[in-house]
Amino acid sequence: MLFAQKLSHKDTFSPRHATLSYLYDSKNDVIDQAIVIYFKAPFSFTAEDVVEFQCHGGVVVARMVIDELLHVGAKLAQPGEFSKRAFLNGRIDLSEAEAIASLIETKSIDAAKILARQMKGDLKHFVNDTRDALLEILAFVEVNIDYAEEDLPSDIMRLILEKLLHVKALLQKTYETSKQREGLISGFKVAIVGKPNVGKSSLLNMLLNYDRAIISDIAGTTRDTIEEEVRVGTHLIKIVDTAGIREASDSIEKIGIERSIQAMDDSEIIIAMFDNASICDEQDAKMLSILNNYKKDKHIVMALNKCDLDNKFDTSLLGEDYVSLSCHRNGDVIIERLKLLLDKTPIDDGLILTTKRQMEAVKFAFEEIQNSEMLLSEGELELFAFHINTAIESIASISRPFERDEILDKMFGSFCLGK
Repeated sequence: MLFAQKLSHKDTFSPRHATLSYLYDSKNDVIDQAIVIYFKAPFSFTAEDVVEFQCHGGVVVARMVIDELLHVGAKLAQPGEFSKRAFLNGRIDLSEAEAIASLIETKSIDAAKILARQMKGDLKHFVNDTRDALLEILAFVEVNIDYAEEDLPSDIMRLILEKLLHVKALLQKTYETSKQREGLISGFKVAIVGKPNVGKSSLLNMLLNYDRAIISDIAGTTRDTIEEEVRVGTHLIKIVDTAGIREASDSIEKIGIERSIQAMDDSEIIIAMFDNASICDEQDAKMLSILNNYKKDKHIVMALNKCDLDNKFDTSLLGEDYVSLSCHRNGDVIIERLKLLLDKTPIDDGLILTTKRQMEAVKFAFEEIQNSEMLLSEGELELFAFHINTAIESIASISRPFERDEILDKMFGSFCLGK
Protein backbone atom coordinates (compact mmCIF):
# COMPACT_ATOMS: atom_id res chain seq x y z
CA MET A 1 0.00 0.00 0.00
CA LEU A 2 2.86 2.36 0.90
CA PHE A 3 4.51 1.89 -2.51
CA ALA A 4 1.22 2.63 -4.30
CA GLN A 5 0.88 5.85 -2.32
CA LYS A 6 4.43 6.92 -3.19
CA LEU A 7 4.04 6.31 -6.94
CA SER A 8 0.50 7.70 -7.27
CA HIS A 9 0.74 10.61 -4.79
CA LYS A 10 -2.65 9.45 -3.41
CA ASP A 11 -3.36 8.96 0.28
CA THR A 12 -5.87 6.12 0.13
CA PHE A 13 -7.34 3.47 -2.17
CA SER A 14 -10.69 1.73 -1.77
CA PRO A 15 -10.07 -2.02 -1.39
CA ARG A 16 -10.94 -4.06 -4.48
CA HIS A 17 -11.86 -1.00 -6.52
CA ALA A 18 -10.07 0.04 -9.73
CA THR A 19 -8.60 3.54 -9.45
CA LEU A 20 -7.27 5.41 -12.47
CA SER A 21 -4.13 7.22 -11.40
CA TYR A 22 -0.98 8.83 -12.74
CA LEU A 23 2.27 7.21 -11.60
CA TYR A 24 5.29 9.39 -10.88
CA ASP A 25 9.01 8.76 -10.57
CA SER A 26 11.35 10.20 -7.92
CA LYS A 27 11.78 13.39 -9.99
CA ASN A 28 8.02 13.89 -10.04
CA ASP A 29 7.84 13.12 -13.75
CA VAL A 30 4.83 11.15 -14.99
CA ILE A 31 5.67 7.56 -15.88
CA ASP A 32 2.23 6.38 -16.94
CA GLN A 33 -1.50 6.62 -16.31
CA ALA A 34 -2.44 3.24 -14.88
CA ILE A 35 -5.20 1.36 -13.08
CA VAL A 36 -4.33 0.66 -9.44
CA ILE A 37 -6.22 -2.02 -7.47
CA TYR A 38 -5.68 -2.52 -3.75
CA PHE A 39 -6.43 -5.98 -2.31
CA LYS A 40 -6.57 -5.69 1.47
CA ALA A 41 -5.54 -8.78 3.47
CA PRO A 42 -6.81 -11.44 3.65
CA PHE A 43 -8.71 -10.92 0.36
CA SER A 44 -5.83 -11.59 -2.01
CA PHE A 45 -4.09 -14.60 -3.54
CA THR A 46 -1.39 -14.53 -0.86
CA ALA A 47 -3.80 -13.50 1.96
CA GLU A 48 -1.55 -10.44 2.42
CA ASP A 49 -1.91 -6.78 1.34
CA VAL A 50 -1.40 -6.67 -2.44
CA VAL A 51 -1.47 -3.76 -4.90
CA GLU A 52 -1.85 -4.42 -8.62
CA PHE A 53 -0.66 -1.90 -11.22
CA GLN A 54 -2.22 -2.25 -14.68
CA CYS A 55 0.02 -0.07 -16.81
CA HIS A 56 0.02 0.40 -20.57
CA GLY A 57 1.48 -2.38 -22.64
CA GLY A 58 5.10 -2.46 -23.71
CA VAL A 59 8.38 -3.37 -22.09
CA VAL A 60 9.61 0.20 -21.48
CA VAL A 61 6.65 1.44 -19.41
CA ALA A 62 6.51 -1.74 -17.30
CA ARG A 63 10.28 -1.55 -16.76
CA MET A 64 10.02 2.09 -15.60
CA VAL A 65 7.28 1.21 -13.09
CA ILE A 66 9.31 -1.71 -11.73
CA ASP A 67 12.48 0.39 -11.48
CA GLU A 68 10.62 3.08 -9.53
CA LEU A 69 9.10 0.50 -7.17
CA LEU A 70 12.59 -0.86 -6.51
CA HIS A 71 13.83 2.69 -5.93
CA VAL A 72 11.25 3.29 -3.16
CA GLY A 73 12.12 0.04 -1.39
CA ALA A 74 10.26 -2.83 -3.04
CA LYS A 75 12.02 -6.14 -3.81
CA LEU A 76 11.63 -8.40 -6.82
CA ALA A 77 9.65 -11.58 -6.11
CA GLN A 78 11.64 -14.80 -6.16
CA PRO A 79 10.50 -17.73 -8.33
CA GLY A 80 7.30 -19.12 -6.82
CA GLU A 81 7.20 -16.54 -4.02
CA PHE A 82 3.53 -15.60 -4.42
CA SER A 83 2.45 -19.25 -4.40
CA LYS A 84 4.74 -19.99 -1.46
CA ARG A 85 3.22 -17.13 0.56
CA ALA A 86 -0.28 -18.29 -0.34
CA PHE A 87 0.66 -21.78 0.86
CA LEU A 88 2.25 -20.61 4.11
CA ASN A 89 -0.73 -18.34 4.82
CA GLY A 90 -3.20 -21.19 4.29
CA ARG A 91 -4.74 -19.79 1.12
CA ILE A 92 -3.85 -22.88 -0.92
CA ASP A 93 -2.38 -26.30 -0.19
CA LEU A 94 0.60 -27.85 -1.97
CA SER A 95 -1.52 -29.79 -4.47
CA GLU A 96 -3.20 -26.55 -5.58
CA ALA A 97 0.18 -24.78 -5.77
CA GLU A 98 1.57 -27.55 -7.99
CA ALA A 99 -1.54 -27.35 -10.17
CA ILE A 100 -1.00 -23.60 -10.64
CA ALA A 101 2.64 -24.09 -11.65
CA SER A 102 1.77 -26.92 -14.06
CA LEU A 103 -1.17 -25.04 -15.56
CA ILE A 104 1.10 -22.12 -16.47
CA GLU A 105 3.50 -24.45 -18.28
CA THR A 106 1.06 -26.92 -19.84
CA LYS A 107 0.76 -27.29 -23.62
CA SER A 108 -2.20 -29.68 -23.52
CA ILE A 109 -5.92 -28.85 -23.33
CA ASP A 110 -6.52 -32.16 -21.54
CA ALA A 111 -3.90 -31.33 -18.91
CA ALA A 112 -5.38 -27.85 -18.41
CA LYS A 113 -8.80 -29.36 -17.61
CA ILE A 114 -7.33 -31.82 -15.10
CA LEU A 115 -5.16 -29.18 -13.43
CA ALA A 116 -8.12 -26.81 -13.18
CA ARG A 117 -9.92 -29.50 -11.16
CA GLN A 118 -6.96 -29.73 -8.81
CA MET A 119 -6.96 -25.94 -8.41
CA LYS A 120 -10.63 -26.24 -7.48
CA GLY A 121 -9.60 -28.62 -4.68
CA ASP A 122 -10.48 -32.12 -5.97
CA LEU A 123 -7.15 -33.58 -4.85
CA LYS A 124 -7.31 -31.78 -1.50
CA HIS A 125 -10.72 -33.36 -0.82
CA PHE A 126 -9.38 -36.80 -1.79
CA VAL A 127 -6.45 -36.38 0.62
CA ASN A 128 -8.67 -35.16 3.45
CA ASP A 129 -11.21 -37.97 3.00
CA THR A 130 -8.50 -40.64 2.85
CA ARG A 131 -6.71 -39.20 5.87
CA ASP A 132 -9.97 -39.09 7.86
CA ALA A 133 -10.74 -42.72 6.98
CA LEU A 134 -7.27 -43.83 8.13
CA LEU A 135 -7.60 -41.79 11.33
CA GLU A 136 -10.90 -43.52 12.02
CA ILE A 137 -9.21 -46.90 11.57
CA LEU A 138 -6.44 -45.76 13.90
CA ALA A 139 -8.99 -44.71 16.51
CA PHE A 140 -10.64 -48.15 16.41
CA VAL A 141 -7.25 -49.80 16.86
CA GLU A 142 -6.28 -47.53 19.76
CA VAL A 143 -9.52 -48.50 21.52
CA ASN A 144 -8.56 -52.17 21.16
CA ILE A 145 -5.06 -51.51 22.48
CA ASP A 146 -6.13 -49.36 25.44
CA TYR A 147 -9.19 -51.37 26.43
CA ALA A 148 -8.19 -54.89 25.43
CA GLU A 149 -9.73 -56.36 28.59
CA GLU A 150 -13.02 -54.47 28.28
CA ASP A 151 -16.18 -55.83 26.71
CA LEU A 152 -15.84 -54.32 23.21
CA PRO A 153 -18.18 -55.00 20.27
CA SER A 154 -17.41 -58.40 18.77
CA ASP A 155 -17.40 -57.10 15.22
CA ILE A 156 -14.93 -54.26 15.76
CA MET A 157 -12.04 -56.08 14.05
CA ARG A 158 -14.27 -56.83 11.07
CA LEU A 159 -15.19 -53.15 10.80
CA ILE A 160 -11.51 -52.18 10.90
CA LEU A 161 -10.66 -54.64 8.12
CA GLU A 162 -13.58 -53.48 5.95
CA LYS A 163 -12.55 -49.85 6.25
CA LEU A 164 -8.91 -50.75 5.60
CA LEU A 165 -9.71 -52.71 2.44
CA HIS A 166 -11.92 -49.86 1.19
CA VAL A 167 -9.09 -47.32 1.57
CA LYS A 168 -6.59 -49.73 0.04
CA ALA A 169 -8.82 -50.27 -3.03
CA LEU A 170 -9.33 -46.51 -3.43
CA LEU A 171 -5.58 -45.80 -3.33
CA GLN A 172 -4.84 -48.61 -5.76
CA LYS A 173 -7.49 -47.41 -8.24
CA THR A 174 -6.27 -43.80 -8.01
CA TYR A 175 -2.64 -44.81 -8.59
CA GLU A 176 -3.36 -47.19 -11.49
CA THR A 177 -5.75 -44.74 -13.18
CA SER A 178 -3.15 -42.00 -12.91
CA LYS A 179 -0.42 -44.22 -14.39
CA GLN A 180 -2.67 -45.19 -17.30
CA ARG A 181 -3.51 -41.55 -18.04
CA GLU A 182 -0.09 -40.08 -17.39
CA GLY A 183 0.06 -39.05 -21.03
CA LEU A 184 -2.84 -36.63 -20.51
CA ILE A 185 -0.50 -34.49 -18.38
CA SER A 186 2.99 -34.93 -19.82
CA GLY A 187 2.03 -35.97 -23.36
CA PHE A 188 1.42 -39.41 -24.86
CA LYS A 189 4.53 -41.11 -26.22
CA VAL A 190 4.24 -42.49 -29.74
CA ALA A 191 7.11 -44.63 -31.07
CA ILE A 192 7.59 -45.02 -34.83
CA VAL A 193 9.31 -48.36 -35.47
CA GLY A 194 10.17 -50.64 -38.37
CA LYS A 195 13.11 -51.91 -40.38
CA PRO A 196 15.44 -49.39 -42.05
CA ASN A 197 14.16 -47.34 -44.99
CA VAL A 198 10.41 -47.98 -44.59
CA GLY A 199 9.68 -44.24 -44.18
CA LYS A 200 9.80 -43.65 -40.42
CA SER A 201 11.62 -40.34 -40.74
CA SER A 202 9.33 -39.27 -43.60
CA LEU A 203 6.34 -39.90 -41.34
CA LEU A 204 7.94 -37.88 -38.53
CA ASN A 205 8.59 -34.95 -40.88
CA MET A 206 5.01 -35.15 -42.18
CA LEU A 207 3.54 -35.11 -38.65
CA LEU A 208 5.72 -32.14 -37.68
CA ASN A 209 5.14 -30.38 -41.00
CA TYR A 210 8.85 -29.68 -41.43
CA ASP A 211 12.03 -31.65 -42.16
CA ARG A 212 13.20 -32.62 -38.68
CA ALA A 213 14.86 -35.89 -39.66
CA ILE A 214 17.31 -36.55 -42.49
CA ILE A 215 15.73 -38.64 -45.26
CA SER A 216 17.88 -40.85 -47.46
CA ASP A 217 17.62 -43.99 -49.58
CA ILE A 218 20.57 -45.34 -47.59
CA ALA A 219 19.30 -47.82 -45.00
CA GLY A 220 20.19 -46.96 -41.40
CA THR A 221 20.36 -43.16 -41.84
CA THR A 222 18.62 -42.69 -38.48
CA ARG A 223 20.99 -44.22 -35.90
CA ASP A 224 19.50 -42.79 -32.72
CA THR A 225 16.04 -41.91 -31.43
CA ILE A 226 14.64 -38.46 -32.28
CA GLU A 227 11.88 -37.05 -30.04
CA GLU A 228 9.57 -34.14 -30.89
CA GLU A 229 6.24 -32.80 -29.57
CA VAL A 230 3.12 -32.06 -31.63
CA ARG A 231 -0.59 -31.48 -30.97
CA VAL A 232 -3.14 -33.98 -32.29
CA GLY A 233 -6.64 -32.63 -31.65
CA THR A 234 -6.73 -31.65 -27.98
CA HIS A 235 -3.84 -33.98 -27.11
CA LEU A 236 -0.10 -33.42 -26.79
CA ILE A 237 2.00 -36.29 -28.13
CA LYS A 238 5.73 -36.95 -28.05
CA ILE A 239 6.74 -38.66 -31.27
CA VAL A 240 9.86 -40.82 -31.14
CA ASP A 241 11.48 -41.69 -34.47
CA THR A 242 13.67 -44.74 -33.86
CA ALA A 243 16.60 -46.39 -35.57
CA GLY A 244 15.64 -49.18 -37.96
CA ILE A 245 15.46 -52.57 -36.23
CA ARG A 246 17.78 -55.08 -37.91
CA GLU A 247 21.01 -56.95 -37.22
CA ALA A 248 23.41 -54.16 -36.20
CA SER A 249 26.51 -53.69 -38.35
CA ASP A 250 28.47 -51.68 -35.73
CA SER A 251 28.39 -50.82 -32.02
CA ILE A 252 26.80 -47.37 -32.55
CA GLU A 253 23.96 -48.83 -34.58
CA LYS A 254 23.47 -51.53 -31.94
CA ILE A 255 23.00 -48.85 -29.26
CA GLY A 256 20.46 -47.10 -31.51
CA ILE A 257 18.47 -50.32 -31.92
CA GLU A 258 18.51 -50.93 -28.15
CA ARG A 259 17.09 -47.44 -27.68
CA SER A 260 14.38 -48.26 -30.23
CA ILE A 261 13.29 -51.21 -28.09
CA GLN A 262 13.34 -48.95 -25.03
CA ALA A 263 11.21 -46.39 -26.88
CA MET A 264 8.56 -49.06 -27.46
CA ASP A 265 8.67 -49.99 -23.77
CA ASP A 266 8.10 -46.36 -22.77
CA SER A 267 5.38 -45.52 -25.31
CA GLU A 268 1.60 -45.74 -25.05
CA ILE A 269 1.21 -46.07 -28.83
CA ILE A 270 3.46 -47.84 -31.36
CA ILE A 271 3.30 -47.07 -35.07
CA ALA A 272 4.81 -50.10 -36.81
CA MET A 273 5.75 -49.29 -40.40
CA PHE A 274 6.15 -51.70 -43.31
CA ASP A 275 7.05 -51.17 -46.98
CA ASN A 276 4.23 -51.88 -49.44
CA ALA A 277 6.74 -52.06 -52.35
CA SER A 278 8.89 -54.80 -50.76
CA ILE A 279 8.20 -58.40 -49.85
CA CYS A 280 8.12 -59.36 -46.18
CA ASP A 281 11.72 -60.28 -45.33
CA GLU A 282 13.52 -61.48 -42.18
CA GLN A 283 13.71 -57.96 -40.78
CA ASP A 284 9.95 -57.48 -41.16
CA ALA A 285 9.34 -60.88 -39.60
CA LYS A 286 11.55 -59.91 -36.66
CA MET A 287 9.57 -56.67 -36.28
CA LEU A 288 6.27 -58.59 -36.25
CA SER A 289 7.68 -60.97 -33.65
CA ILE A 290 8.76 -58.08 -31.40
CA LEU A 291 5.32 -56.46 -31.70
CA ASN A 292 3.67 -59.60 -30.33
CA ASN A 293 5.25 -58.77 -26.96
CA TYR A 294 3.34 -55.47 -26.80
CA LYS A 295 -0.14 -56.40 -28.04
CA LYS A 296 -1.64 -56.69 -24.54
CA ASP A 297 -0.23 -53.47 -23.10
CA LYS A 298 0.09 -51.01 -26.01
CA HIS A 299 -1.97 -49.55 -28.80
CA ILE A 300 -0.31 -50.73 -32.02
CA VAL A 301 -1.02 -49.05 -35.36
CA MET A 302 0.08 -51.18 -38.32
CA ALA A 303 1.05 -48.79 -41.11
CA LEU A 304 1.75 -49.91 -44.69
CA ASN A 305 3.74 -47.12 -46.32
CA LYS A 306 4.50 -46.38 -49.99
CA CYS A 307 1.02 -47.45 -51.11
CA ASP A 308 1.42 -45.29 -54.21
CA LEU A 309 3.76 -48.03 -55.50
CA ASP A 310 2.93 -51.57 -56.67
CA ASN A 311 2.02 -53.93 -53.82
CA LYS A 312 4.52 -56.67 -52.95
CA PHE A 313 3.98 -56.97 -49.17
CA ASP A 314 1.69 -59.71 -47.85
CA THR A 315 -0.96 -57.56 -46.12
CA SER A 316 -2.53 -60.58 -44.39
CA LEU A 317 0.40 -60.42 -41.95
CA LEU A 318 -0.82 -57.02 -40.70
CA GLY A 319 -4.34 -58.06 -39.77
CA GLU A 320 -7.50 -56.35 -40.94
CA ASP A 321 -7.08 -52.99 -39.21
CA TYR A 322 -3.90 -51.70 -40.83
CA VAL A 323 -3.49 -48.18 -42.27
CA SER A 324 -2.49 -47.69 -45.91
CA LEU A 325 -0.60 -44.50 -46.62
CA SER A 326 2.03 -42.66 -48.56
CA CYS A 327 3.91 -40.20 -46.37
CA HIS A 328 4.27 -37.86 -49.34
CA ARG A 329 0.58 -37.93 -50.31
CA ASN A 330 -1.94 -39.02 -47.65
CA GLY A 331 -0.14 -39.17 -44.31
CA ASP A 332 -3.14 -37.52 -42.62
CA VAL A 333 -4.73 -40.97 -42.19
CA ILE A 334 -2.18 -41.62 -39.42
CA ILE A 335 -3.17 -38.39 -37.65
CA GLU A 336 -6.84 -39.43 -37.76
CA ARG A 337 -5.99 -42.88 -36.36
CA LEU A 338 -3.93 -41.34 -33.54
CA LYS A 339 -6.73 -38.89 -32.72
CA LEU A 340 -9.23 -41.77 -32.58
CA LEU A 341 -7.04 -43.71 -30.13
CA LEU A 342 -6.26 -40.70 -27.93
CA ASP A 343 -9.89 -39.58 -27.74
CA LYS A 344 -10.72 -42.93 -26.13
CA THR A 345 -8.73 -41.91 -23.04
CA PRO A 346 -11.33 -40.31 -20.72
CA ILE A 347 -10.37 -37.41 -18.47
CA ASP A 348 -13.50 -37.10 -16.33
CA ASP A 349 -13.65 -40.56 -14.75
CA GLY A 350 -12.10 -40.21 -11.31
CA LEU A 351 -9.18 -38.30 -9.86
CA ILE A 352 -5.85 -38.14 -11.70
CA LEU A 353 -2.57 -37.47 -9.90
CA THR A 354 -0.45 -35.03 -11.90
CA THR A 355 3.08 -35.16 -10.45
CA LYS A 356 5.59 -37.85 -9.64
CA ARG A 357 5.61 -36.67 -6.01
CA GLN A 358 1.86 -37.24 -5.70
CA MET A 359 2.15 -40.66 -7.36
CA GLU A 360 4.93 -41.77 -5.02
CA ALA A 361 3.00 -40.60 -1.94
CA VAL A 362 -0.10 -42.60 -2.90
CA LYS A 363 1.98 -45.65 -3.84
CA PHE A 364 3.86 -45.56 -0.53
CA ALA A 365 0.61 -45.20 1.47
CA PHE A 366 -0.86 -48.16 -0.41
CA GLU A 367 2.21 -50.29 0.36
CA GLU A 368 2.05 -49.36 4.07
CA ILE A 369 -1.60 -50.40 4.23
CA GLN A 370 -0.72 -53.63 2.43
CA ASN A 371 2.01 -54.28 5.01
CA SER A 372 -0.45 -53.65 7.85
CA GLU A 373 -3.02 -56.25 6.74
CA MET A 374 -1.11 -59.29 7.98
CA LEU A 375 -0.29 -57.57 11.26
CA LEU A 376 -4.00 -56.92 11.84
CA SER A 377 -4.89 -60.56 11.28
CA GLU A 378 -2.13 -61.62 13.69
CA GLY A 379 -3.30 -59.20 16.37
CA GLU A 380 -0.07 -57.12 16.26
CA LEU A 381 -2.01 -53.92 16.82
CA GLU A 382 0.92 -51.70 17.87
CA LEU A 383 2.85 -52.49 14.67
CA PHE A 384 -0.38 -52.18 12.67
CA ALA A 385 -0.91 -48.69 14.10
CA PHE A 386 2.68 -47.74 13.19
CA HIS A 387 2.09 -48.59 9.49
CA ILE A 388 -1.26 -46.74 9.46
CA ASN A 389 0.42 -43.66 10.95
CA THR A 390 3.08 -43.82 8.24
CA ALA A 391 0.37 -44.11 5.56
CA ILE A 392 -1.39 -41.05 7.00
CA GLU A 393 1.82 -39.01 6.89
CA SER A 394 2.43 -40.05 3.28
CA ILE A 395 -1.07 -39.10 2.13
CA ALA A 396 -1.03 -35.82 4.07
CA SER A 397 2.26 -34.86 2.39
CA ILE A 398 0.39 -34.38 -0.91
CA SER A 399 -1.45 -31.31 0.34
CA ARG A 400 0.39 -29.93 3.36
CA PRO A 401 3.66 -31.64 4.33
CA PHE A 402 5.51 -30.61 7.47
CA GLU A 403 8.76 -29.61 5.83
CA ARG A 404 11.62 -27.33 6.76
CA ASP A 405 11.68 -23.88 5.14
CA GLU A 406 14.62 -24.70 2.90
CA ILE A 407 12.75 -27.70 1.46
CA LEU A 408 9.80 -25.45 0.65
CA ASP A 409 12.18 -22.96 -0.99
CA LYS A 410 13.44 -25.72 -3.26
CA MET A 411 9.90 -26.85 -4.12
CA PHE A 412 8.57 -23.40 -5.00
CA GLY A 413 11.85 -22.37 -6.63
CA SER A 414 10.89 -24.45 -9.68
CA PHE A 415 7.92 -22.13 -10.33
CA CYS A 416 8.07 -19.33 -12.87
CA LEU A 417 9.35 -15.94 -11.70
CA GLY A 418 7.02 -14.26 -9.21
CA LYS A 419 4.10 -16.68 -9.38
